[in-house]
Amino acid sequence: MPLLLLDLDNTLLDRAGPFRTWAERFLDGIGAPPADIDWLLSIDADGLTDRWDVADAIRDRYRLRIPSIDLVEELHDGVVEFTRLDPLVACALRIADGAGWMPVVVSNGAVRQQDAKIRRTGLDRYVADWVISEEAGVSKPNPRIFALAAQRVRMPLRGAWVIGDGPEADIGGATAVGLPSIWLHRGRRWTDARFAPTVTVDTVIAAVAAVMDA
Repeated sequence: MPLLLLDLDNTLLDRAGPFRTWAERFLDGIGAPPADIDWLLSIDADGLTDRWDVADAIRDRYRLRIPSIDLVEELHDGVVEFTRLDPLVACALRIADGAGWMPVVVSNGAVRQQDAKIRRTGLDRYVADWVISEEAGVSKPNPRIFALAAQRVRMPLRGAWVIGDGPEADIGGATAVGLPSIWLHRGRRWTDARFAPTVTVDTVIAAVAAVMDA
């Protein structure tokens, strides 16, 4: 039974939409202009900016007296609150499982937030297990985290595929560990000359279909 090593944010679960929803409500709550959403989305950088840095930027811009730790908690919990599992993604995972593939989540991030997303959305019912970088002590694209995911479910990495939207973390990680990969382009063009995905698609549903057709 080969492995499907799947990214979490903006792969299995939409992150961009929930973050924008939270951000718009937060800005409205502090009386900031609606146009400031563009600034906050830029600071967030699609989730790549450290949460403490985002919190500090918000505090500085709006001269808030809220402690940074409280803003970090708000950032974590707010995104989780608005995160939902697409039924079509759940269906695709069930089909993959029925076809003999074992889905395992491999995610960078904080255990508290990522684990909450997986459990609260019900995604845990459709994957065999998950590995989160904070707990693992190693992050994508380091090959070690993919090896840990395989160890977690007692399966070999041989024959596995990596699916994700991160050029460096997911596709670079797959290349480093010698696995084929599928990149979710999300409207972007591939620009990295060091490596490239095996397949490029627009959704995780298409990615799962591509793996089963390979």
